[in-house]
Amino acid sequence: MKKQNHRNRGFTLLELLIALVIIGLLVGVVAPNLFKNVGKSEVTTAKQQIESLTKAIDQYRLDNGAFPTTEQGLAALTTKPADAPKWNGPYLKKEAPLDPWGKAYIYKAPGEHNNDYDLLSLGKDGKPGGDGEAADIGNW
Repeated sequence: MKKQNHRNRGFTLLELLIALVIIGLLVGVVAPNLFKNVGKSEVTTAKQQIESLTKAIDQYRLDNGAFPTTEQGLAALTTKPADAPKWNGPYLKKEAPLDPWGKAYIYKAPGEHNNDYDLLSLGKDGKPGGDGEAADIGNW
């Protein structure tokens, strides 16, 4: 009778190193694309929020005959201003959200880009102008 050799077979150090190198290469290729998409999703979120806020501002104008003033700002969509007797809000379920980068949206009436009002985010860098994720996003 022949004795069977019952050795536990495991991975060698070389096999583990090769597997780690392959995983590292995959992460190196996938991670930049993943983070690029995160930036795109923040820009898309800002555009959608601006569109939603624009609808609320337009509804405010329909009820009150004028847009909120710059001083009243977006707070006029959730809290009745003293000089808005026909206010039929709140026009938002809760306070205006911050942009995806954690900063308040800027509201100006009358606007510089749009005759009635401007609603904008200064983008990732929080400064006027810029390109890509740092570009201003507005209702114009």
